[in-house]
Amino acid sequence: MRKIIIFFALMFSFFAFAGDMPDEFERNATGTPELLQKGEQKHWCPICGMNLPMYYKTNFAVKLKNGEAKQYCSIRCFAEDYANISENVKEILVMDAAKEKFTNAKKAQYVMGSSAPGTMTTVSKYGFAALADAQAFRKKYGGEIVNYDAALKATLDSMQADKNASAEKKQKMVYPMGEKIYKSVCKPVDPSSFEQINSMKAYIKNNTVCGDLKEGQLQAVSLYLWEVLRKTAAGYSTISVPEGTKCPVCGMFVAKYPKWAAQITYKDVKGAEKSVYFDGVKDLVKFWQKPAKWGKYNKITITKILVSDYYTSKAIDGNTAFYVIGSDMYGPMGSELIPFESEQNAKTFMTDHNGKSIVKFSEITTAMLK
Repeated sequence: MRKIIIFFALMFSFFAFAGDMPDEFERNATGTPELLQKGEQKHWCPICGMNLPMYYKTNFAVKLKNGEAKQYCSIRCFAEDYANISENVKEILVMDAAKEKFTNAKKAQYVMGSSAPGTMTTVSKYGFAALADAQAFRKKYGGEIVNYDAALKATLDSMQADKNASAEKKQKMVYPMGEKIYKSVCKPVDPSSFEQINSMKAYIKNNTVCGDLKEGQLQAVSLYLWEVLRKTAAGYSTISVPEGTKCPVCGMFVAKYPKWAAQITYKDVKGAEKSVYFDGVKDLVKFWQKPAKWGKYNKITITKILVSDYYTSKAIDGNTAFYVIGSDMYGPMGSELIPFESEQNAKTFMTDHNGKSIVKFSEITTAMLK
């Protein structure tokens, strides 16, 4: 079995999921890395699970209004998460690839498309606080100097292509490696009990669930559990929001916030079944209390309420869900009622995020919404 793991480790290092072929430019931290996240999971990206010190020079980070921070391995993972947190971001930071210190992302200069390897993207993007440092980097590695808006736009434009490239590598190499190791040497892990991949990865490592794994092996196991086993075991659907749909209460585009999506299905006066969508439970309840206030919804009959389980994004029955109130986790519209299918998960979240109470849908009052 040891030979199998060593073989997969060598293969993984050759086909390195995050990057491309080795380059003379090293992305890892040369000194003590600055890790802004709290807890045991602080070493890993919350979106893809990548080791932050190993890809330090492409790190991005955000400081949130609630005092928490999220640190990403790359601008791509930041861009992928931004729609979920945009309303609550206090500050956006990028790693200065020359000084190896965080700097204001919106004021930084970026060298895009150099020969230095990208992280989670085929077109690399490195940030610099000083224009002179960006120019020196470009002189050595090529590329063009752009501002934050241009770097972010390029990231969003290539997002799907980069995802497709990553998916192909993972399907061919990473998932089989992770499955083989997990089934060979690991104790059982329930990925649905974790909020993010980095917290699950920290649990696996710190509790030696799979013994003493190298970082590449640990990443493969984590991706297999998070992206394959978790979805297969769940066997559920999420709320599918039509593109361009606006919340009737606040007017925001709901599809931008899939993690917070909620839905009411109703029959109109003619008996036709229709649905309205919301970017959070708070707005859904406001609509449910007085539909006519928010548009042409007179004399409708509400037939179904769906909300998104916070941990899994599963579409669950709003009437039977458990809601945490008063936590430090904000939704697109600020303070929010956080839904869970399991009361135990609601209790865990309430402990982790300073929630005040857990209520059922029938117990939600107007005062709570304020």
